[in-house]
Amino acid sequence: MTALTVRLPDDKHRRLKALAQTRSTSINRLFDEMATLILAEFDAETRFQLRAERGRGPTEDRRCLKRLPTRNQSRNRKRVCAQRIDAQKAGHLPGLLVTS
Repeated sequence: MTALTVRLPDDKHRRLKALAQTRSTSINRLFDEMATLILAEFDAETRFQLRAERGRGPTEDRRCLKRLPTRNQSRNRKRVCAQRIDAQKAGHLPGLLVTS
């Protein structure tokens, strides 16, 4: 374990001390938790940037997104499928044999 000296204004030190007391922990533990959060955020950002660089590029991504159905298209597709199944069950549409 490594010791680290941090110079803080007195006001900030008092506020951190009060925060540590409300959380029933020490100032050292607060700094350890803050460092963990900052490093986790940094790691996530680094992973995201690496994955973005390996990707196919923004133009290809936009084309892929355009191929996805919108919410309304999905609802319409489900409604049309349900209507077809009902029509087949009623004998109005030839096609697949639908059994209940």
